[in-house]
Amino acid sequence: MMTIKQEYSPKEMGIDLLCDLAGAILFNIGIYNFAVNAEFAPVGVSGIALILRYLFGLPMGITSIVLNIPIVLVSYRLLGRGFLLRSMKSMIIFALVLDYVVPYLPVYQGNPLYASACTGIFSGLGLTIVYLRNCSTGGTDFLVMAIRKIFPHLTIGQISLVVDAVVIIAGGLVFRNLDAVILGMLSTIVTTMVIDKIMYGLGAGKLVFVVTSYAEEAAQRIEESTGRGCTFLQGQGSYSLDEKKVIMCACNNSQVVSIRRAIHETDKEAFLIITDSNEVYGEGFKAIGGQL
Repeated sequence: MMTIKQEYSPKEMGIDLLCDLAGAILFNIGIYNFAVNAEFAPVGVSGIALILRYLFGLPMGITSIVLNIPIVLVSYRLLGRGFLLRSMKSMIIFALVLDYVVPYLPVYQGNPLYASACTGIFSGLGLTIVYLRNCSTGGTDFLVMAIRKIFPHLTIGQISLVVDAVVIIAGGLVFRNLDAVILGMLSTIVTTMVIDKIMYGLGAGKLVFVVTSYAEEAAQRIEESTGRGCTFLQGQGSYSLDEKKVIMCACNNSQVVSIRRAIHETDKEAFLIITDSNEVYGEGFKAIGGQL
């Protein structure tokens, strides 16, 4: 088992700190410099902190830390000591940047719709940088990561969308403005799209399944036309009970047409399935690795 000391080698600590700082600046620009003036609650604990700032004038960063304490206690067993220690570091950096850095930057005074979109973009970029380092920014992120531990088939963005909806609706009630709900929803959707696109989309491609009586010939044509190797799976028809080889091939989006053409030229009666793959690791794709 990897120890905390091993996880926090000087090199890893330095990379973590740089990523935390970059993520904190981007995320908090979205929250403070765009969302505050537009008067809508964006995502998670930051959204709650914004609501409390509006009601009582409390500093958002320190308020976020206080709100995080019970969430940390609830999430401790599910996420583990190592993850929480790394994330608490990120949480503190985010809070300090929110209270002592971004307030000195210009605040957007324009169209609330544009402010909402920018909040989503900046927040999504900031969160993604931290998530890619296997950390979190605290708050509902802890709950999101804990839920994903239980339901790994759900993406981070999907879980965040549901969790943050509660905060967005509360913001609409506090600001007494339906537009606040709409703007909050828009910013959260944009945040979700940015997170999912970067974390899952950059390695996205297609997964092709082919049922054919000429599996060897078809696989050879695929390799000749695209350079992609194939894997043979054993299959059997439920009606005829005939055994056939099923070709499985992972490829880039741009190679789908060439593969489809190769299959058609080999066996016009082939059964072809093309589906999306969120991430593909291995030779010819991304290297298998946990962190940046």
